[in-house]
Amino acid sequence: MNLPQLLHDAQPELTALWEQRRPAAPPIGHMVSNPYWEVWVRFHSLPGSKRYPDGEDEYAIVLERYNTVLDELFAGREILVVTSRWSKTPALPRRRPRAPHWQTLLFQDDPDPRFRIHKHLFVDRRPWHRGSLDRLLRAVADHAVADVLISDTRFDRIHLPYDGGADVLLTTPEERDRLRERHTDWLSRHPQGL
Repeated sequence: MNLPQLLHDAQPELTALWEQRRPAAPPIGHMVSNPYWEVWVRFHSLPGSKRYPDGEDEYAIVLERYNTVLDELFAGREILVVTSRWSKTPALPRRRPRAPHWQTLLFQDDPDPRFRIHKHLFVDRRPWHRGSLDRLLRAVADHAVADVLISDTRFDRIHLPYDGGADVLLTTPEERDRLRERHTDWLSRHPQGL
């Protein structure tokens, strides 16, 4: 896998911590899970592995599942919420999250600058409270937002919500197994857990 090139680092201490804790992947939601399969588990958002909610009853299930796992990971702790925006230039996009800028990465290089893709990461540090990310998580469930990364402040435990579920990275295979066993009804029937 070709890793994106770091072009701008607005928070070098946080980058150094990431590189120490999770060196095999950049802090981009869809790229984090694969290198850490030994501590990874995937939960689906809806019964029957349905991907998108239809109606408020199903949104309630999605948010309940997200919040239940987030509570188990981060109750009483501070979290980092990483969101991102794409652009064709390294300049920060006008429309961006309120969170402070963390990094700009050259995600896809091309000899023709019109086809280069940049990924801008923003990080917000806040205390975890159940329901505090519901607006963001609902946008993720609708595929209006992607590549969200929610972590403790040391990048030990990481929650990667996506439209259809969440990938979770734990500190050990045993911790992963305990979390998986508490929510067996939310697991995929696929033999690899996908």
